[in-house]
Amino acid sequence: MSKLFFDQLLVLDEVEGEIKKIAKTQEEKEELWGLVDEMVHHRVLGCVLDRLPRENHEEFLERFHASPQDESLLGYLKEKIGDNIDELIRQEIGDLAFELLEEIRAEKK
Repeated sequence: MSKLFFDQLLVLDEVEGEIKKIAKTQEEKEELWGLVDEMVHHRVLGCVLDRLPRENHEEFLERFHASPQDESLLGYLKEKIGDNIDELIRQEIGDLAFELLEEIRAEKK
């Protein structure tokens, strides 16, 4: 997975365990993680942009594209949003992990 500013908030241990069970090759495993990485990226950015005032979208996106791994982006978001952005991102990732686990387990049946 690519390094992003919210990586320390990711908890995908169960998803990782399921991917290890279903991936038959290293290539399949990498492909599945690529999909998970993309989904996490979209969900987190959607969560952030939904809560960030519109007048800050351009600045945030410019900063993000310039340095997506910059952990100071969390501080920026805390300042602009006012909510506990860490918890909001954790919840969004937790919801996604739950959805992925349901999908994986349904496919195994």
